Amino acid sequence: MSKNCGGPCGDHARPAADTDIQASSEAPGRWVSVYAVPKMDCPSEERMIRLALSGFEEIRALSFDLSNRRLKVVHDGEVEPVTSKLKTLGLGAALQESVAANPETIKAAEFSAASAKQESGTLRWLLGINALLFVVEMTAGLMAQSTGLIAESLDNFADAAVYGLALYAVGHSVKRQVRVAHVAGVVQLVLAVGVLVEVVRRFVFGSEPESLVMIAIAFVALIANTACLLMVSKHRGGGAHMKASWIFSANDVVINLGVITAGALVAWTGSNYPDLIIGTIAGGIVLNGARRILALKG
Repeated sequence: MSKNCGGPCGDHARPAADTDIQASSEAPGRWVSVYAVPKMDCPSEERMIRLALSGFEEIRALSFDLSNRRLKVVHDGEVEPVTSKLKTLGLGAALQESVAANPETIKAAEFSAASAKQESGTLRWLLGINALLFVVEMTAGLMAQSTGLIAESLDNFADAAVYGLALYAVGHSVKRQVRVAHVAGVVQLVLAVGVLVEVVRRFVFGSEPESLVMIAIAFVALIANTACLLMVSKHRGGGAHMKASWIFSANDVVINLGVITAGALVAWTGSNYPDLIIGTIAGGIVLNGARRILALKG
């Protein structure tokens, strides 16, 4: 059996199971721990991990590689608490290696902390815009009898909830973060189910969506979401969580275009089917997001 060196041996570290490579609870200095996360394949899982790890003061930076399902954690001291928390998420996280951080890694971590304030400001803008769009589109959707606008408003609600949770996470315990996330997930789930039920009801009993209102409101939302996309694009290289925010904003733009197209088809054909179809698609997206939030464990 090899001699315990008091932490990850930087010059001799090798990939191994998470039970084989751990930083000792007495290990000083900064370490880089790499995890394989087999079930981390989209931004939702990344946000779950960020939410779960945000309460660890020892963590200096997180780097996500979604395509290869790998997570890199820059931290001080022992790695075991981080590993234990990751295991509770049910994503199959396993520690691959843990090595002493080099000066370049430490410098990058310090830069990451400095840029966090700028990213926080952008998230606040995204939160405000998405919350406003939720109110405007929900109101217009109910008045125009458009399930497409209603479902799109719920997508904005889901985004606003995610951005709000990201901001709320700072300085709060993981248990409280998860509790708030679950509340947001339940609300999102109820609203999404409500939209899908409404789609079925209008399919059976009929509806008369106002195409001009659909197109006008979706066009305004398109401008707002494009502005969000431009704002967050400046931070795409600053962290994987901002890349995820860029993806969410891009998805919003696509949904806006879908509602505009549906409105045009409603005006052209006189049928409510295009509105019901886009409403079903957007409602399904929101429903899946709620499922992922509720899967988060404390």
